[in-house]
Order: sequence, then C-alpha cells, then structure tokens
Amino acid sequence: MVADNVEDIRRRIARACEKTGRSPSEVTLVAVSKTFSAERIKDAVACGVHDVGENYVQELLAKRELLSGLDIRWHFIGHLQSNKPRYLVDWVHLIHAVDNVGVVKEIDKRAAGRMVDVLIEVNVSGETTKFGVSPDRAEELVASLSPYRNIRVCGLMTMSPFLPNPESSRPWYRQLRILKDKLAAMNQKNVEMRHLSMGMTGDFEVAIEEGATIVRLGTAIFGARKRNEA
Repeated sequence: MVADNVEDIRRRIARACEKTGRSPSEVTLVAVSKTFSAERIKDAVACGVHDVGENYVQELLAKRELLSGLDIRWHFIGHLQSNKPRYLVDWVHLIHAVDNVGVVKEIDKRAAGRMVDVLIEVNVSGETTKFGVSPDRAEELVASLSPYRNIRVCGLMTMSPFLPNPESSRPWYRQLRILKDKLAAMNQKNVEMRHLSMGMTGDFEVAIEEGATIVRLGTAIFGARKRNEA
C-alpha cells in the first residue's frame, strides 16, 4: 500500500510542478509519521522517501533509535517547547515550527557551534487554535534573530485551515510566498529564504502551484491513522 501511495503522490507532485514550469526535484516530500509504526516508516524509506517528520520529541527520539540504520533525514514539524531543543540540535535535519525568540535562544545555546536549520511558522489564517507568528509580526521576529550565530532561517512554514475544497487554501499559500520574498529582501546574514513548507494531504498540489518546496504528507502515504498504532 505504501509503495502504491508514494508512486501516486510522486505523479501528482510532477503534474502540479508541470503546471507552473517547475521541476519535481524542487519539492521535498516529508512523510509525517505521527502515530505510525517504525515498520511503516521502513516501507516508505524503501520507496525512496528519506525525509520523515514527527510532531512530538519523545516519539521522534524513540523512532530514531529504532530506525538508526536507515538513511533518514528527520524533520521536527510540531510546536517546539523551549525545554526540548537540547534533544534535537545535534542531529535534526530541519525544525519547521519556530515562532518565538525564546526557542531560538535555546536552540542557539544548545547547538554549540553546529548550524541548525529552522523555518519560521506563520499563522497565515489567524486561527486561534494554531501556533505561529502573525504575518505582520514575521519581519520583526526574523530581524530579532540576527544575533544568533548557530541559527539559519531557511524559510517559512504554515498550516492552512482544514477546508473541503483544496482551492480554498490557495490565498493562504500565496500570502506565505509573498511574505517569503519580502523577508528575503532583508538580506539578513543568517536568513536564506529557500523553503516554503506548506501543503498537506488534502491540498498539497495547490501548495506546490503556489511555490511549496516542502510538502508534509501523512495519511496520503500511510493510510488512515489508528488509535492503537504507535
């Protein structure tokens, strides 16, 4: 099942890229493995999916240990509390959801000379149930990160509202792309606005059309989540 799903997703990524004259190689597929077993992750890696994202530090650490022999680039995609960076900074590939200076300060402190790549989470929809800095405060936040030498801001991340029509997400993704270009123009030393992490199972094709370089897919790869799956 995973192999068939990954093949279908890659076809859909290629079609979405073709619409806007992009290469599929510009889009990284991150398998969101929250609640799915290590065996399911092995299936995805066997299909060439080497980027895996987890929402919770404890679950990420457990699966990393179980899958230590595999070629996996681990992404932390959940909300990061300030007491958790010490578990990640030595090895994590990318932290997707930084939205405050306190977390950045802790990452920088714990990194001890290693450059840690992060994305700024932006709450483009303004939903109170979502984390992230508001679009009008994003420039202020990014500017405040300039003193931190072990942090590299590689782009932006967002979650759109869960809407039945994928097209309804387009304005939010377009807004994030415009914001990325604005922040790139700051020419800040530790800012490289290369990535837009946006798009999930229900709307990733629209996100790609609007410039996504990273899409985060869980059920599209692994199938429906079950409560007893870990």
